[in-house]
Amino acid sequence: MSGFGYRVTGGAVERVAVKEALACTADFVWVHLTSNEAEAQAWLRDAAKLDDYVVDALTASETRPRCEAFADGALLNLRGRSSEEMASGDPLASVRIWAIKGRVYSVTRRPLIGIADVETQIAAGTIVDPGDFIAAVATAITTDLDPHVADLGDELDDCEERLDANRVFDLRRVVTRVRVTAIGYRRFLSPQRAALEKLAALPGAWLAEDDRRHLAAAADRAARMTEEVESIRERASLMHEALTDLRSEQIDSRSLIISIIAMIFLPLTFITGVYGMNVADLPYAQEPWAFDAIMGLCAAIAATVLGYFAHRHWFQK
Repeated sequence: MSGFGYRVTGGAVERVAVKEALACTADFVWVHLTSNEAEAQAWLRDAAKLDDYVVDALTASETRPRCEAFADGALLNLRGRSSEEMASGDPLASVRIWAIKGRVYSVTRRPLIGIADVETQIAAGTIVDPGDFIAAVATAITTDLDPHVADLGDELDDCEERLDANRVFDLRRVVTRVRVTAIGYRRFLSPQRAALEKLAALPGAWLAEDDRRHLAAAADRAARMTEEVESIRERASLMHEALTDLRSEQIDSRSLIISIIAMIFLPLTFITGVYGMNVADLPYAQEPWAFDAIMGLCAAIAATVLGYFAHRHWFQK
């Protein structure tokens, strides 16, 4: 089973293996597991002696951001960016946390970028209790995700500036990707805001006032990102409609050109078809000037049709 642990005693920080994390008393213990469901369940149930309900919540295969008070602690599920490639419909990896006084257990299935930042903080001695830890995780996750949400808006701004009929296909690919990503983010950011707000309001001495302020700030940032991705989703829909209209205009313009060409050649085809029949007694069929006359007539008809279309400005539509 992979993972690590930290023990904080009297300001001294020690990184230990998972099996050694609970071996002796400490002011604060953090155990982080990155393992499959069966291994994590076995350790949490047998070694950590956690309740079955808590173990199931920490190791569930499908999760969404939530916060729930249970016994003397709190269950927290958050989502953040992973260093591994994620599916388009599930772009954020989960971190499941069980916090009680003096101890925190966290479980991830994929490496979370925010966890590395939290590990740096605890090694530096700035995290000394569960409240500090949860506030640090929430802040790290939202701080890391915030610029990526802003980048989605910037990409959409660039698409709006480059809106042109000659770039329809390229722009549609970009807009579709931005829209899919924004929908995936929105799926988790909205409940994540609610989870952080609920956690900040939970009663308990293990959450200090400064921790609650940090959680409230993280919840506010999550709310702002939720509003941003909602705006991006709506703008992407409008952009997609505009690109579809441009594409329709292109098709209409090309159809008009094809129709004009057909209108020009329709009478010419009729005349040449009549004189191309292998029958006797066609007027002037035996005259030496007949071919030149027919070609001149066809040219006159074509010029007349083109002149009429130009007079009506149909070529500009």
